[in-house]
Amino acid sequence: QVQLAESGGGSVQAGGSLRLSCAASGYTFSRYSRSFCIYWFRQTPGAEREGLAVTYTGGGGPRYADSVKGRFVASLDNGKTTLHLEMSSVRVEDTGIYYCAAEYEPPGGCFRYLLNRGDGLTYWGQGTQVTVSS
Repeated sequence: QVQLAESGGGSVQAGGSLRLSCAASGYTFSRYSRSFCIYWFRQTPGAEREGLAVTYTGGGGPRYADSVKGRFVASLDNGKTTLHLEMSSVRVEDTGIYYCAAEYEPPGGCFRYLLNRGDGLTYWGQGTQVTVSS
């Protein structure tokens, strides 16, 4: 079991930066903590949910969707309980609700859920609104 809570959303001007955070809690704080995949997705009204970034708490670096590669940077804190998303050079089309999601040891690895819009992921946060103005 893992609980996820997003924060950091708000309004930002195009070209600016914003930092989102996803705090994970639950069994991750015990000595029996399990590694898991943790993701950022976004949902724009009228469009399909889009995977943005994923990282595995057991090691390795983040992976990104092509649409945000080079603009968004995902990073884990030292305790591997919070996934940040540094958004830079934001554009109006980045507007949407940003969701954190997680999965323990998914078959086929973490990246597949980034590609399939997160369909089948077990744990989701409530989302945080990001609005980019021109």
